[in-house]
Amino acid sequence: MQLLEGKKALILGVANDKSIAWGITKALKQHGAQVGLSYLNEKLKTRVQPLADEVGADFIFELDVTNEEHYNNMRKEVIEKWKNVDIIIHSLAFANRDDLRRDFSETSREGFALACDVSAFSLIGVSNSLKDLLSPDGSVIAMTYHGAQQVIEGYNVMGVAKAALEATSRYLASDLGKQGVRVNCISSGPIKTLASSAVKNISSFTKVIEDKSPLKRNVTPDDIGGAAVYLSSPLSNNVTGQVLYVDSGISIMGA
Repeated sequence: MQLLEGKKALILGVANDKSIAWGITKALKQHGAQVGLSYLNEKLKTRVQPLADEVGADFIFELDVTNEEHYNNMRKEVIEKWKNVDIIIHSLAFANRDDLRRDFSETSREGFALACDVSAFSLIGVSNSLKDLLSPDGSVIAMTYHGAQQVIEGYNVMGVAKAALEATSRYLASDLGKQGVRVNCISSGPIKTLASSAVKNISSFTKVIEDKSPLKRNVTPDDIGGAAVYLSSPLSNNVTGQVLYVDSGISIMGA
């Protein structure tokens, strides 16, 4: 059964075949969705284009969320190729490596602003740019991590940015709910990706999952893909403003 037959999914944040967004792309495509993929810059385009070809993506487009013009270009691309959109996957985050490696109290003003801009404000920017193109039963899904809720050593400013992202998703759920659009987050367990490689303790994070989580196994991008299918489909018809944990249960465990 294809839960997303005829749905159009805009997926933001594929960097390579290890990306969480790539796991989501494959899952949504397997359930019948059409997909469009963003790439950050020309360098990453060379990695994204073969993946887009592999799944038969309708189009790819450049999106640097710190560039206001790119939001307008994204909107034009969606109108030209699809006219409307049903699903938006926000898998975008960034923090300066130095701000992830030093003590949190030494976070730079510029680094704080950049992390929150790319990781949290971008969800507002994308939603505002496309809200009148979203179908009445549309779904917006953002990727977060438990470091937004509790202190995870080494996650630093990204934890603050993800907390802002989660709050942003709730306010957007209230705002866009008036037109029937649902907004949720998936809180993934730690996965080794190009983005997470900047976090100095990422290897120890995954070891903790294997040792301490109820399921004693690490999470994969494909696991997140399954959760994204659920949140994109009618199966989650009245679910909005929520954070769905897909982390082998590690977030329920005490110290």
